[in-house]
This record gives sequence, C-alpha cells and structure tokens, in this order.
Amino acid sequence: MGKENQSFVAEFIFLGLSQDLQTQILLFILFFIIYLLTVIGNLLIIILIFMDSRLHTPMYFFLRNLSFADLCFSTSIVPQMLVHFLVNRKTISFLGCVTQIIVFLLVGCTECALLAVMSYDRYLAVCKPLHYFTIMNQQVCHKLAMASWASGALVSLVDTTFTFQLPYKGENIINHYFCEPPALLKLASANTYNTEMAIFAMGVVILLAPVSLILVSYWSIITTVIQMQSGEGRLKAFSTCGSHLIVVVLFYGSGIFTYMQPNSKTTKERDKMISVFYTVVTPMLNPIIYSLRNKDVKGALRKLTGRKSFSQRQ
Repeated sequence: MGKENQSFVAEFIFLGLSQDLQTQILLFILFFIIYLLTVIGNLLIIILIFMDSRLHTPMYFFLRNLSFADLCFSTSIVPQMLVHFLVNRKTISFLGCVTQIIVFLLVGCTECALLAVMSYDRYLAVCKPLHYFTIMNQQVCHKLAMASWASGALVSLVDTTFTFQLPYKGENIINHYFCEPPALLKLASANTYNTEMAIFAMGVVILLAPVSLILVSYWSIITTVIQMQSGEGRLKAFSTCGSHLIVVVLFYGSGIFTYMQPNSKTTKERDKMISVFYTVVTPMLNPIIYSLRNKDVKGALRKLTGRKSFSQRQ
C-alpha cells in the first residue's frame, strides 16, 4: 500500500527490531527465554500469594496485582513479536493495532500507578509501623488497587481515542515492533499536535506524578533507615530499596523518554531499544526484585513444593 493509494489503512507492517535473519533468530531465542521467565515468575507469585495465608497482607495484595498486570503487559506484545521474528511479512490488522494499544496502555499505566502505591505502602511500613495496619486496611487496599486500574483505563481511553481520531491513509509501514502511539503518529495523515499534547498530559499524570511519589517515599524510607541502630537492618533495607529503585529507573526512565519528548517524524533504532526495557525487561525483573528474593515468598515456595512432594508419596 503506497503513498499514491490514499485509501484508509487496513493493516500495518512492522519493520521490527532487525532485518537480518540470523539476528532475528538470536532475538527470538533471547525473547522467548525472557517471556518464559516472565510468565513462570509472575504466575508463581500469583499462585503463592493466593495459596499461602501468611502472604495475605497489603504488600502482597499489591504484588499480586502487579504480577497480573506484568503478565498481561508482556503477553500483549511479546508473543506477536516472537511470531514476527520467524516470518518475512510482519503485519497487524487495523483493529488488532487498536486492541493492542488499548491493552498495552491499560495494563502499562496501571503498573505505573501500582508501583507508586507499593512505594507508599513501604513508606508506611517503615516510617509509620505502629499505624501501618490501621491506615492500610483491607478496604483501603481494595480502593487503591481499583484506583490504579481505573487510572490505567482512563489514560488508555484518552490516548487511544486521540491516536485513532486521526486519519491513517496511504503509508502503513511502522518502524517499530508493536503498535505504540508515538510510532503510529508518524503515519498520521493530519496534524498531530493536539494528540501529542493529550499524550503528554496523560504522561504527566501517569508517569511524572507516580515517579515523584516514589522518589519522595523512598527518600523518607532511606532517611528513616539511616537512623536505625541495627547495621544488619540498615544493610537489608538499603539492598531492598536499591533493587526497587533500579526497576523504577528502568521502567519510568524508558517510559518518560518515549512519551515525554517531542514526537519526531522518524523512529530511531535507539527509541526501539529503549522501549524494550519497559515492555520486555521489567515484567521479567519485577517478580524477582519484589518477591522471589523475599524470605516470606521463599518460605511459601518451599511449603508448596513440600506439599506437592508429600502428596506424590501418598
């Protein structure tokens, strides 16, 4: 479908991460392993939290929501990417592109809000331990989780509506590996200023506001930890905060770079590689950083595997 044919686009063609066949095979193996680890890690967290009553606390309630969001987030992009590594023509229908953007933004923006809620939860646990369970009761937890999903739905609705109110005629080749608003806007057959401003405004709401809350929360946590008498407690807290902040920098940093900068007419290879961090890498890292290093989760895993081995001997 060339530029001379000015009919509305029925499908989009991706250029993907690479055009080289050998590189695509290597990328397929790499991303398949990452996706497998993502699915196993997040499913394991969801199952463990559901089955072990000791993990029925506010922190693990939010972790379960985060794992579910990560699972949906990765699944909305990576399986299609894996298929495209193995075929010459990487296409997606117009409706498929709309659906992918809706799901991707919904779960991705929900994750942004959940990470902020989780940092607030840790702030209360460390800085106000005596009031923690009074403040973070079951009702509050459910309201915060619902607010996170509602904010994700709102941003998804606004960004998707503004992106697809534009006409897409003629050019249908996306220099990207999935449907994402900044890459799609480069193909629009009309002025994109209003859409770019709407996406920027939503970025302030769902990226800059949560990351500001996270940084303030962790600064308060670090300040409190420094005053601890126990050197072992300080070391453990700094280790936990450090690993959490690594995920925050990767996820929010790459997201802010993509959505908070002026939209150019071309997609650079650097832009595609940066988007890999928040679409592929962090959904794999989150269960490791937030849960699988935790002694409570390790205990629940040992309990589950012990129960299985016992039942098999019966």
